[in-house]
Amino acid sequence: METKHWTVSQQSFDKKAMEEAAALLKKGEAVAFPTETVYGLGADATNEQAVRKIFEAKGRPSDNPLIVHVAEKEQLKDLVEEVPAVAYKLLEAFSPGPITLILKSKGAVAPNVSAGLDSIGIRIPSHPVGLRLLREVALPIAAPSANISGRPSPTKAEHVAHDLDGRIAGIMDGGPTGIGLESTVVDCTEAVPVILRPGGVTAEAIQEVIGTVMVDPGLAGGEKEKPKAPGMKYTHYAPEAPLYLVEKGMQQHADKLTEAGEKVGIIATEELAQTLQSEQIQICGTRRDLSTVAEHLYDALRHFKRSDVSVILCESFDKHGVGAAIMNRLEKAATGRIGAEGNVNW
Repeated sequence: METKHWTVSQQSFDKKAMEEAAALLKKGEAVAFPTETVYGLGADATNEQAVRKIFEAKGRPSDNPLIVHVAEKEQLKDLVEEVPAVAYKLLEAFSPGPITLILKSKGAVAPNVSAGLDSIGIRIPSHPVGLRLLREVALPIAAPSANISGRPSPTKAEHVAHDLDGRIAGIMDGGPTGIGLESTVVDCTEAVPVILRPGGVTAEAIQEVIGTVMVDPGLAGGEKEKPKAPGMKYTHYAPEAPLYLVEKGMQQHADKLTEAGEKVGIIATEELAQTLQSEQIQICGTRRDLSTVAEHLYDALRHFKRSDVSVILCESFDKHGVGAAIMNRLEKAATGRIGAEGNVNW
């Protein structure tokens, strides 16, 4: 398959590119486009055959549900049975933006979107290019991350092309994404809302708006028979080489592995990198502002190729604020963790 490429400025939209991409989506093709979190691989959520192309291109398990993207809050009435008061509050506070709400489905989308569940995940992205495309196509668009399933999510169009060129109909390049981690997923079908996936909107920010919110206990990797949200059941975000999270003593562990004959790559913040002696360091942001780590994390995970390194060591972070989302992704990507005493576990 020949993949069409468009480059679109966030300031001045290319009307022809938007029309071409929207026409492909309406014809049942899969098109990648930017959101403020990561690039999404979109298809008409009401067309089962179109949605199947997403799973085929990504190699994604069919029991992993997809998030539906819309341009306007008014579109929810066609897709869900009701919008509870708590969901309205979250929409008003964070949407358009990096939050996905799980609501009771009306059954208007194709069955392979929701993986047989009676609920549906919906969000309104805030990226100007992605939002403009959604308005142009005027359809609910199912869109997981635009990458090969299990690999780091794409935050640049070049990441999408590396994984999916020749597999999908089009790639719309709207520049690097801003937040860099997928949306926060909140289940609003329960009496008390539950965070199923941490992301760009923190648990602390959600609590300020709606009060009590639970965090799903299986976030660290618990298996679900029927996951309600992406990222809950399968291994995700893995780089090409084995990845180990390091709690303390990065230089010591890197030296030990090097002495054992390994070619070691290190992912670290600016602060830690300044203390290390290594030719293979990829800086992922600063500890002073973990939003910079979120923004650059997937790019860092894609940086090292198996031909360059045999093992990757990555700095660990506190699970507070956006750190919870960062560690959720890293724990799913990692082969193991090196503790303070040098022992490797999980």
